[in-house]
Amino acid sequence: MSLAPLFALLAACNSVVLNPAGDIAVQQRNLLVTSTYLMLLIIVPVMALTILFAWRYRQSNTKARYEPDWQHSTSLELVIWSAPLLIVICLGALTWLGTHLLDPYRPLDRIAPGQSVPQSMRPLQVNVVALDWKWLFIYPEQGVATINELAVPVNRPLSLRITSATVMNSLYIPELAGQIYAMPGMETRLHGVLNRPGVSRGFSANYSGAGFSGMKFTMRGLQAGEFDKWVATAKAADSALTRDVFLELEKPSESERIRHFASVDGSLYDAILGMCVAPGRMCRHDMMAIDERGGLGAASAYNIAPFAPGQRGGRAPFGAAGAYVMGLCKNNDLPRKLDADVPFENIDRSPLVGAGLPNPHLTMSRLLAADAQEGR
Repeated sequence: MSLAPLFALLAACNSVVLNPAGDIAVQQRNLLVTSTYLMLLIIVPVMALTILFAWRYRQSNTKARYEPDWQHSTSLELVIWSAPLLIVICLGALTWLGTHLLDPYRPLDRIAPGQSVPQSMRPLQVNVVALDWKWLFIYPEQGVATINELAVPVNRPLSLRITSATVMNSLYIPELAGQIYAMPGMETRLHGVLNRPGVSRGFSANYSGAGFSGMKFTMRGLQAGEFDKWVATAKAADSALTRDVFLELEKPSESERIRHFASVDGSLYDAILGMCVAPGRMCRHDMMAIDERGGLGAASAYNIAPFAPGQRGGRAPFGAAGAYVMGLCKNNDLPRKLDADVPFENIDRSPLVGAGLPNPHLTMSRLLAADAQEGR
């Protein structure tokens, strides 16, 4: 009788993992439950037989058979090995199917059992950024952003692009789908759907420092009309998410309140992913493109600057002695091959981006001549 109050308290519990609101999370729940039942087919008989053998062959039971010379039984061997082997085969098949059908990178082909995704329905795109110690959600189509609040319409596929502006983290929304990691300079994907409205919690599932315990956010499942109202409310906010605002936002802080941004810099997420939000930083995808080509080559001659007095470094490719590459040119109209007779001052530099511009006012002939004088 003393345990009755405890069972009464447990009756009020709602395990989100076993009662989620999203189809992907439901399928993951079913996979977990089915795997548990399959393993219990072996575990329960083994536990029961362990108790039975311990009781039957106890020292005080003189009626139990005693066969000290018994060595082998083919029938027992078949039972002992075939049953676990069948269970392992079944678990392997379930795991293989689940790995492919529930791949977080795989776009959804249904929003509920027996209900495929309509061809005219586009997934809602949300860009997710893990910060210290808060979550940033960017809605590129709606042009808004939030801190620690993720609102999505029910029965509409959701496509998350996930990265981190700091250390490795992990996004976990039990109502929606399983957890997936967020890593700086990399992007992971997560597809899911909510099938019923309501408010739930998401959180970080990977320890990331002092404020980790408060790195939670609110998830709202809204009907289509309610979601439009929520977007309108976000657009009425009095702040915009620019690069300068983000640089302040990414500084560590704990227990951040929900905040909305009425507009978002369209290139911000790509800059976060490329780790080049701060001015004067080259994006990682530009660096990798340079490495893939084996170096900047001739293109760097349009974006070089001289070393400051006392500054030392290697010579820029195709550049004069004492010059180095300050940034990457982004003018698609630049000629693919440099003409030694075309002076640099005749090239339109207005669309170029680089710290060393507008320098230098030299021709390629003068650059080559300078190299020759230096004996390089």
